[in-house]
Amino acid sequence: MTVAGKETPRERYRAQLRAEIKERAWEQIATTGATGLSLNAIAKQMGMSGPALYRYFASRDELITELIRDAYRSLADTIRTAAASGADLAVLGRALRAWALDDPQRYFLIYGTPVPGYHAPDDITAIASEIMQALLDAAQPTGKTVVTVEDGHPDTRLEAHLAQHRQWAAGHPAPPAALRRALLFWTRLHGILSLELAGHFTGMGLDPAELYDNELRHLSQ
Repeated sequence: MTVAGKETPRERYRAQLRAEIKERAWEQIATTGATGLSLNAIAKQMGMSGPALYRYFASRDELITELIRDAYRSLADTIRTAAASGADLAVLGRALRAWALDDPQRYFLIYGTPVPGYHAPDDITAIASEIMQALLDAAQPTGKTVVTVEDGHPDTRLEAHLAQHRQWAAGHPAPPAALRRALLFWTRLHGILSLELAGHFTGMGLDPAELYDNELRHLSQ
């Protein structure tokens, strides 16, 4: 048995190899996308045989799961650190964009086109839920500004819908107005980020940061 905090040389070597395999996987994803990820190609790059590499990751899906888990954990930690300082939605939104711009491939792995045939395990869903929980906390009414909307307004109709369909909030007690703010924050900002990172604003003669900040201002009201 390994004493806590004291890895054996074999364990350290295994951890180093797994880390290098993941680095090679990210390089491959940047070139071919997640659907083109090949463990045999990574093994060849590292001077290993395919069977040798499979001792560290038993399948392509296991490797993808590890990469997705790392990505979600990185974003969850980023959002949680910002939230711990009392950040509002605007600050969390800027933290999200900075994280995405730092490594677009990492962003696209978890928010881009799903990998055909791949299904993430439950623990990854739980990590993703941590991010939404932080957003729901930040979306709560502060008492500084009270925004009311009349019956029949699109926001009112959406709030009524979310009050009955709140499974995605994972038990968070946020009122319907906070559910709406958090959900619109998530969908609108991801829409802009996805377009920006995919290069769809190139040639339009505008600054995506200004568009993003404009959305943040509206969502933070």
